[in-house]
Amino acid sequence: MPSLDRHDNVFVLDLGDGENRFHPDWLTAVGAALDEVEKADGPRALVTAATGKFYSNGLDLDWLFAHTDQHQDYVVSVHELFARMLSLPVITVAALQGHTFAAGAMFSLAHDFRVMRADRGFWCLPEADINIPFTPGMAALIQSRLAPQTAHEAMLTARRYGGSDAAATGIVDRAVGEDAVRSAAIELAQAQVNKAGDTLGTIKARMYASALATLRDTTNPLGAA
Repeated sequence: MPSLDRHDNVFVLDLGDGENRFHPDWLTAVGAALDEVEKADGPRALVTAATGKFYSNGLDLDWLFAHTDQHQDYVVSVHELFARMLSLPVITVAALQGHTFAAGAMFSLAHDFRVMRADRGFWCLPEADINIPFTPGMAALIQSRLAPQTAHEAMLTARRYGGSDAAATGIVDRAVGEDAVRSAAIELAQAQVNKAGDTLGTIKARMYASALATLRDTTNPLGAA
């Protein structure tokens, strides 16, 4: 399960050492960690990281298929996580040490910055290959955070981007060696700790007003006709 640590003014939220799929208990734990970060006083920033082969593989499809009656509520909770991270009143950095797929990739886009391992691991939106359409909220998030041509290619072709390609297309901000992913993310976050506060939250809320409104639409989160 996710665990929160603190390095000086930088909170580090380790998402786990498995596939870090969005099980409801995992979502609750991440939400509680974000509560702690948001309620803290003084300069601060947040890094999310993971341990092992995966940063996150996204939705917990096994749980979802076993609880189809809760599909809409589950999607609403995932959308809320994206919206909350996108508008969090501290600078956020995702340290992508491993595979970052589907909703895991979307979660990374909800951060302000991303640092990815250069030599191994992929960032991918596989929805076109696995026949799961993006929800309106997911599409809005992706398109608000990527250049139009990059979003077009990533969403329509399910391309797997390695770290260097992800940096070249602006999906991530830096591609570094395996041993430097977490430290580079912490360094990037540490440089921005004095930005934390209501003004930053307001800037984010206004910058991403359209995407946030779509993510927070609980009446038709699946985009059903």
